[in-house]
Amino acid sequence: MKLKTLLAAGLTASALTAGAASADEVKIGIAAEPYPPFASLDASGNWVGWEVEVIDAICAAAELDCVITPVAWDGIIPSLTGQQIDAIMASMSITEERMKTIDFSDPYYNTPAVIVADKSMDIEPTPESLAGKIVGIQASTIHQTYANTYFGDAAEIRVYQTQDEANQDLVAGRIDATQADSIAMADFVNSDAGQCCEIKGAVANDEAILGKGVGAGVRKGDDALRESLNKGIAAILADGTHAEITSRYFTTSIYSE
Repeated sequence: MKLKTLLAAGLTASALTAGAASADEVKIGIAAEPYPPFASLDASGNWVGWEVEVIDAICAAAELDCVITPVAWDGIIPSLTGQQIDAIMASMSITEERMKTIDFSDPYYNTPAVIVADKSMDIEPTPESLAGKIVGIQASTIHQTYANTYFGDAAEIRVYQTQDEANQDLVAGRIDATQADSIAMADFVNSDAGQCCEIKGAVANDEAILGKGVGAGVRKGDDALRESLNKGIAAILADGTHAEITSRYFTTSIYSE
């Protein structure tokens, strides 16, 4: 299913036609696991969300014919290096460790990592405050690396395959806190399911672990695709498309230089 057929609203027909005519299909890998409000399946089985719309806009601006290709998160980099997909656009942070294996485009969003816990709990995003607590983390993420590094000696780190599973255990009281992206967690605590909980604050930044923002991952040496994606990112930032999409999902900007 081609991405441009799913989210054509708001984009001109001419832009989509140009994208389809000027390039071969580009398989954009996203995580198969839902990650609202960035990407999830609607009732009709179509991928929707902020990141899906941004992918659509970037591909249109770059004149790329993009096809959404869901891949399990823990296998998404091997799928890229193994040529099952051509790029990763799944809220993947640009980190030094990942750059040993793949290249990245320029960032298309950048938000802090936060700790979320029950409203009744007096918790701060520090090792001292989390001592003796159980912290839920999604596997194979920068948050797992960060939590193991900064909280592992003080807290029990419990690993989940998806953030939704960690959120469910937080609501059920089986864990005390979770760490994840601030925007994703803002969506959770503002939902009916997350009314029990609140964001306790952002963790201390460590760029080596948390990265330099979120970019599109491409295979080493695939400079042509990387530059095309950079062109698309720059275009939607400059013409207001990025801000317009963001305003429909969030109350604040999620992009900073």
